[in-house]
Amino acid sequence: MEKIIAKELLNISAVFLRPEQPFTWASGIKSPIYCDNRLILTAPSAREKVEAGLAELVRKHFPECECLMGTSTAGIAHAAIAATILNMPMGYVRSGAKDHGRTNRIEGKLEPGTKVVVIEDLISTGGSCIEVVEALREAGADVLGIVSIFTYGMKRGIERIAAANTVNYSLSNLDTLVEVAVEEGYIAPEWKDRILAFRNNPSDESWIK
Repeated sequence: MEKIIAKELLNISAVFLRPEQPFTWASGIKSPIYCDNRLILTAPSAREKVEAGLAELVRKHFPECECLMGTSTAGIAHAAIAATILNMPMGYVRSGAKDHGRTNRIEGKLEPGTKVVVIEDLISTGGSCIEVVEALREAGADVLGIVSIFTYGMKRGIERIAAANTVNYSLSNLDTLVEVAVEEGYIAPEWKDRILAFRNNPSDESWIK
């Protein structure tokens, strides 16, 4: 599954590798990789595999799950489609409470004690999905864990998820993706270790040289 999803993400440029011309993140860090999983929604073949994969991860790792909650905004559509496959309720968590109406942060009916799985598109440092987990717990949900499409496997993200007493399962990851990228000719073989070096220490730009 990891290789199948990696191939799909590369094929539709949802994950784009450009080590020779690094992208610049908002933080100023230079990165050889850019991820935009929103493109999955406009690629039916990739979308079918991704959503079926998310549903299967929920079935396999969280069989007691009662509701899916998407992260806002990238996880909402994926949570909705996976929930349809699983025939279960879904909702989503805003980045902040609305300043009008009922001032909801959590959209959708959520009873205290409901066993919830969070659906996220991308795990990097883990900050956004941990905020969602905490908001759901504050609302009384029993958060079983996180299911995501792709993870960089960054040390900080792994540590933060563990510190929040939760777990993440991803359809694919950076290690598998760079392996597939070399096999499929997206990058030269010598770039594999450099890209993983970036992942292991994003603030160190020696991988560029």
